[in-house]
Amino acid sequence: MNFELNASMMCADYKNLEREVYTLENAGIDSFHIDIMDGRYVPNFAMSLNDMVCIRSMAEKPLDVHLMIEHPNNSVQLFIKNLNEGDTIYIHPEAEYHPSTTLQKIIDAGMIPGIAINPGTSIETVFEMLRIVRKVLVMSVNPGNAGQMYLPYVGDKIERLLSLKNEMNFDVYWDGACGADKIKQFAPKGVKGFVLGTTLLFGKTKPYGEILNNIRELKF
Repeated sequence: MNFELNASMMCADYKNLEREVYTLENAGIDSFHIDIMDGRYVPNFAMSLNDMVCIRSMAEKPLDVHLMIEHPNNSVQLFIKNLNEGDTIYIHPEAEYHPSTTLQKIIDAGMIPGIAINPGTSIETVFEMLRIVRKVLVMSVNPGNAGQMYLPYVGDKIERLLSLKNEMNFDVYWDGACGADKIKQFAPKGVKGFVLGTTLLFGKTKPYGEILNNIRELKF
């Protein structure tokens, strides 16, 4: 079964960031997930523009940039100019007055437009945007911190999005509290990729290659 595994780089070892990037690439990671937080849209500061630029300069695999910031339209060009065509930028629709304008800038730059949906965001409020994005990142925890507990009602939301994805031409991705049980349950249903943080990937005793191989060899 084919599904993508994306490394949540806010969980990486920053004392050895270069080694982390190269080791993850050699282990077979599919992309690097970059969480940008401004301390306003979410109650935390995480990765910065400079962190993203550094990882982009080292990585061969695509970057998935998750903008957890207020009014991303004001600063999205700073991120666009430091990324490659084919990288992804996610915005939170609630953070912008006119999110479609921001998404159009991402599209015009040759990048993949995405929206991130918080646990409390209903599909109805973003329905029209599903026609213009190519990725929907479903937050299974409230955004802002790693290591949170899974909110079980998010599963129903994912089921509804999966029923719409072929008609509206987008892929569904999972972010937050992603354990092997979630991958076994939702990958067969059509979730395209999973963001891996401290639950499965980082801070473990096994090497990244072994962990990723074990995930890909899960029995469905």
